Amino acid sequence: MSRYVIRGRERLQGSVTVSGAKNAVLPMLAATVLTRERCVIHGVPRLRDVQVMCEILRRLGASVEKEVDKTSGTSSLIVDPAGICRSEVHEDLTREMRSSIFLMGSLLGRLGEVTMAYPGGCDIGPRPIDLHLRGLEALGANISERHGYIHAECRDLVGAEIHLDFPSVGATENIMMAAVAARGATLIRNAAKEPEIVDLQNFLNAMGANIKGAGMDVIRIEGVKELKGAEHWVIPDRIEAGTFMVAAAITRGRVLLRNVIPEHVESVTAKLREVGATVVDSDGCLEVIGPEILKPVDIKTLPYPGFPTDMQPQMMALLSVAEGTSIITETVFESRFKHAEELRRMGANIKVEGRAAVVKGVKTLYGAAVESTNLRSGAALVLAGLVAEGITTVDGVHHIDRGYEDLEQKLLKLGARVHRV
Repeated sequence: MSRYVIRGRERLQGSVTVSGAKNAVLPMLAATVLTRERCVIHGVPRLRDVQVMCEILRRLGASVEKEVDKTSGTSSLIVDPAGICRSEVHEDLTREMRSSIFLMGSLLGRLGEVTMAYPGGCDIGPRPIDLHLRGLEALGANISERHGYIHAECRDLVGAEIHLDFPSVGATENIMMAAVAARGATLIRNAAKEPEIVDLQNFLNAMGANIKGAGMDVIRIEGVKELKGAEHWVIPDRIEAGTFMVAAAITRGRVLLRNVIPEHVESVTAKLREVGATVVDSDGCLEVIGPEILKPVDIKTLPYPGFPTDMQPQMMALLSVAEGTSIITETVFESRFKHAEELRRMGANIKVEGRAAVVKGVKTLYGAAVESTNLRSGAALVLAGLVAEGITTVDGVHHIDRGYEDLEQKLLKLGARVHRV
C-alpha cells in the first residue's frame, strides 16, 4: 500500500492542467456496449476506476486499446465492442467501483440480459440502486435479486415515462442507455442535471441516438434500431478542478487552472469568493488567489447546480483553518463526514451532529498520521497536509488514485513538498 508524505506550509504557485472527467468517461465506456462499431474516446484520465471498467469490457468480449499522444500526453481509448457476447459481469470487478452498475442498462440494450453483483466503491454510507432497478423495470426488464446478485432480462425494451424520486446521476444515465435501445419514446422526469449527463447525451447522439434535454428536469429519448461508432472528447473533471481551487485558497497561493469549464464549478467559485479568495475567469482558464485570512461560510450540499457533495470534504479541510465558525450540511450521503475524525487528529475543531458538521476554525493544523477511507476524504486530508505544520502521512492512497490523475506530480509542479512511498 502507498502513502503520501507531505511537509506543509508551502504556498502553491503556478499552473495546472485539469484531466478529463472520471464521472463522464465511465458511463461512456459502458455506452460503447450498445454498438458493434469502434468508438474512440479522447482525454481519458489514467485512473484505477477507468482501468477496472476497461477490464470489465475486455472480459465481456470487447477489445480495448490505449493510445497516448506523444506531444500532449493525452490518453485516448479505442473500444471495439463487436465481440461482446457475455452478459455476466465478474464480481471481483463490480465490487471495486460503483460505476459498474452502468453496464446494466447497456447490456440489457445489447443482449437483453445482464447478471452482476452489487456494485462497490467508496464507503460514504448507503447508496441504494433501487432507482436504477425501478427505471429499468419501467422499460420492461424483469429483475430478480438473489444471494447478492442482480439478474435482469427482457425480450423487448419499451419506452416509458419515468419519474425519479431523487435526481440520481447514475440512475438517470443507466435509464438513458437502456432507453436508447427501447421501442418508442422515454421521458425521464426529475432527471439529474450534472454536466457529465450532458456529455453522455452528446456521446450517445454522436453514436446515432436521439436524446434531448440533458441538463434539464426532463430528458426525452427516442429509441433507435442501432447505434454506430463515434469519436468524442471528454469534458474536464470539475471535481479535480474544484480540489485545486481549494488547494490554492487553503495555502494562500496563486494557481492558474487550464482545461476547465468555469460554468461547471460556479458553486465552488461562489463559496471560495465568500471565504475571501479571488477567482478570475480568463479565456477558459481560472486563476485562484488565496487570501491571507480565510472567512467562515456555511455550506449545504445539493444536486447540481448546487454545491457538490464531492467537494464537501475538501471545503471542510479549508474551513478548519478559517477565522470563525462554519456549518456544513450534507444532504446527499448520510455518512460522508468520516474525514472529520482524521482532521481532528491534525488539530481541527469539528463536531458532527447527524447530517451537520460545526467547524470552528483553528490557527494551525499539525502534521499527523491519517488515513483516507474514500476518494474525496483522501483529497481533503492531502489539502490539510499542505497547510499543516510539520509532516503529514496519508495512508489509503489507492482511494485517491481512483479519481485523481498524477495528483502528487501536479502538486509538486505547484511547489508542494509531497511524495509517495
